[in-house]
Amino acid sequence: MRRHLVRLLLAALIIGFVAFGWATFRIWEAGSRDDRPNADAIVVLGAAQYDGRPSPVFRARLDHAVDLYEAGVARYLVVTGGKAKGDRTTEAGAARAFAIARGVPASAILVEDRGRTTLESLRAVAGLLRDRGLASAIFVSDRTHMLRVLRIARDEGITAYGSPTATSPTDATFLSRADATIHELGALTLYFVSGQTP
Repeated sequence: MRRHLVRLLLAALIIGFVAFGWATFRIWEAGSRDDRPNADAIVVLGAAQYDGRPSPVFRARLDHAVDLYEAGVARYLVVTGGKAKGDRTTEAGAARAFAIARGVPASAILVEDRGRTTLESLRAVAGLLRDRGLASAIFVSDRTHMLRVLRIARDEGITAYGSPTATSPTDATFLSRADATIHELGALTLYFVSGQTP
């Protein structure tokens, strides 16, 4: 009996290790692809902002999204993100102001300002796009975030492409990227098991 338990435990460990390795590969592989076909919209995922100033992570995403808009890959720029307790403005509000300061016309910016998680924001973005007859979008976030973003967006019925920023502080060192990858492994597991995600 003990021998069978040891074999089962060993098999479970091997399966877990293989699954962990495969998921890590998929996260890094999705984050290394930069698809930029013509699409209906560019969607930039929110991140922390400080009294209207985008954090370094958020600024890296916004710079990349505005560059895509200026390159003419889409007619609309969608900014996302609600606000944390005590904040005076939303992530989307800070992003909209940043984009306008960079020269994006206000009429080209669509706002999703209630989502506090990736899932909440993407569900709201899907509705925003549907209401305007838009079907496809290029999503901008950090490299390690792209697999989860694209999976949720496609599950919500969006024809989704990824264009990750290459300048995020989450990519600055191997340790920061490893930390972000571990976070994503947990978030993906939660999404697949429960349908929820941070």
